[in-house]
Amino acid sequence: MGFLRLSIILTAFCAGPAFCHEFWIEPEKYQVESGAPVQANLKNGENFKGTTQAWFDKRFTRFDTVAGELVRPVTGRMGDIPALQTSDQPDGLLIVLHETTASSLTYRAWEKFLKFAAHKDFRDAVETHENMGWPKEGFRESYTRHVKSLIAVGHGRGADRTFGLETEFTALTNPYGADFNGQMQVLLTYDGSPRPDAQVEVFERDANGTVVVSLFRTGATGNATIAVKPGHDYLFDAVVLRPNPLAGSSENTPVWETLWAALTFSVPSE
Repeated sequence: MGFLRLSIILTAFCAGPAFCHEFWIEPEKYQVESGAPVQANLKNGENFKGTTQAWFDKRFTRFDTVAGELVRPVTGRMGDIPALQTSDQPDGLLIVLHETTASSLTYRAWEKFLKFAAHKDFRDAVETHENMGWPKEGFRESYTRHVKSLIAVGHGRGADRTFGLETEFTALTNPYGADFNGQMQVLLTYDGSPRPDAQVEVFERDANGTVVVSLFRTGATGNATIAVKPGHDYLFDAVVLRPNPLAGSSENTPVWETLWAALTFSVPSE
């Protein structure tokens, strides 16, 4: 699949603490032994480093584990950290799904939106904003997160599939499989359809915690093939920006909506 790779320093693009923040699922172990507990944190931050969020049921609309055909809602108590604490998972590929309720932020300076739009490659965003006559300061954005994680339990065999998240990465290869060749293939979808020519931001973290950030693009069918390395953890991130159909209905109604897809996994050491 065609893609563009470009190593970048993420902080050069981020305009402030409320902007350019990724959200992801970070397992305490990406590979666990048969019958061992599985624990994972919800993370919010940048450059694959961030703060840990506790379990609060009003913050998400979906939180499931999937092992083969077995789908289990994640249960917890308010304030639990890690947010995912589960046991008795069968051997195989465990998929964790999480979708959040909407949150919002305010752009107090037009330049911050310009930097965000450029960073995420929203080519028509500025023209759309100006054509709609929206203000250039003090306007709001609503955002939601749509994230997955791949964990190997025991042998780790199995396959990911598309679960109907509003925007979603689907892994077409299993990084824990014995036949994995170092080429991670993914499908990126939005509203049930492939997203062609979409930017994918890849965060690659080595055993020392050093993170390299690269940019790729999906091909005509929404697929991307990305070379990955043994002994590294990965976060794939892609964002949809769309006008809010309710924009203008009230002074505080967000004019933009963003939907953030993320996928985390690790590649076993050789």
